[in-house]
Amino acid sequence: MPRIKSPHLLVAESGADREGHGLRRTMGLFQLICFGIGAIVGTGIFVGLSDSVAQAGPAVVVSFVLAAITCVFTALSFAELGGAIPVSGSSYSFAYAGLGESTAFLVGWCLLLEYGISISAVAVGWSQYVNELLHSLTGLQLPHALSAGPGDGGIVNLPAVIVIAMAAVLLVRGVRESARATAAMAAVKLVILLAFCAIGFSAFKDGNLVPFSPAGLGGIGAGTTAAFFSYIGFDAITTAGEEAKNPRRDIPVAILVCMGVVTLLYCAVALAAIGAIGGDQVAGRPAALSYVVNQVTGSTIGGGVIAFGAVVAIASVVLAVMYGQTRILMSMSRDGLIPRVFEKVSPRTATPVAGTLIVAAVFALPAAFASLDAVMNLCTIGTLAIMAVVNIAVIALRRREPALARTFRVPLYPVAPLLGVGFCLYLMYETGWTTWIQFAVFLAVGLLVYLGYGRRNSTLAGGPGETSDTVPEREPQAV
Repeated sequence: MPRIKSPHLLVAESGADREGHGLRRTMGLFQLICFGIGAIVGTGIFVGLSDSVAQAGPAVVVSFVLAAITCVFTALSFAELGGAIPVSGSSYSFAYAGLGESTAFLVGWCLLLEYGISISAVAVGWSQYVNELLHSLTGLQLPHALSAGPGDGGIVNLPAVIVIAMAAVLLVRGVRESARATAAMAAVKLVILLAFCAIGFSAFKDGNLVPFSPAGLGGIGAGTTAAFFSYIGFDAITTAGEEAKNPRRDIPVAILVCMGVVTLLYCAVALAAIGAIGGDQVAGRPAALSYVVNQVTGSTIGGGVIAFGAVVAIASVVLAVMYGQTRILMSMSRDGLIPRVFEKVSPRTATPVAGTLIVAAVFALPAAFASLDAVMNLCTIGTLAIMAVVNIAVIALRRREPALARTFRVPLYPVAPLLGVGFCLYLMYETGWTTWIQFAVFLAVGLLVYLGYGRRNSTLAGGPGETSDTVPEREPQAV
């Protein structure tokens, strides 16, 4: 039988209905929504739009909608589980409660891949727009040797390291400061993107949308896989379960609001960009949004403003995603599945200082030196696998824990979570067999790590350290 940790025990151990495990409850609904937008809107639209357009052409709007539908079904499952099990472990904890310890560890292993590559890739995208901003303000740019890794013809991507270091410093200072910074940056990026839409639609030409789907359904499917990366991060909202003031109510609401706002925004930005200058001009172009504004206005000033918005937006993604990664590692460490250093919370700042610094140091290395294009599909397939597991966990917990207090329930159950699984499997198929082989090897390594360390040290099995038996199991109380 799999080792399954009950939702009640997860909540009791984390103190999620009280002050959570040394963490402080400082995030309200508005902060959670800003945190979610901060985690989602960034490199995917400012940098990745050109890649999606290269695959699908003007039909990239359909690709964004299909990617959003995939995420919406899973977002509903996250909303139900986030309200019922408000802990920092997010999908890792949901898998632990629904499917057992080994599956939960592999989900946590995939989360390392998802968040790690996301942080590194986002930092590399930040470097591109820093150069664009410097060029628009001063006419100068950083030397290529200091703004790109060896795989891209440089020596070290220094701006990417700097943005990761800044995010780590802010996270170490405290979650209140991080939430305020994320809210401010989310507001800036929304204003910038809305301004971009106004400029783009002022030059909109119907002819730029023809042919609408030059690569047919195959192009739309490939574009959907590329566009999916733009939505990665909404699950980070559930990692604030122990630092939200009213997690059972606010986490489901924040997830659904974020997904609605982001989907509308992405479709509007894509239409404005392609309608203004045509898909051929957008496809494959770095800093595409700045280029569109420069072409429409005939000046570099507008592009500089967009570049400034991108610098702020992408920095907020690094901050939010790194936050989520440290909280998931803290939950895994609490369960004994990874070393205990990640669960230690500073009594002065109420943050996992050591874990944050380790995460920053580890993820700064690929951002500084590696070319991440080769592993982007691996990140995508890992994320889709996690989302499929979360949908299955909803079904498993409905059957095993029918009386569990749920502040939100997935509508059209069980059709909605099954559709979520189906869409995830379809996009996983679109990544190609090479990615599947890489993913199988990655999971095999994770399984070996679990068997060699996690299974022996698990607190649920009475491993070293404080065991779960020391925490009384009790029913969660409504907040």
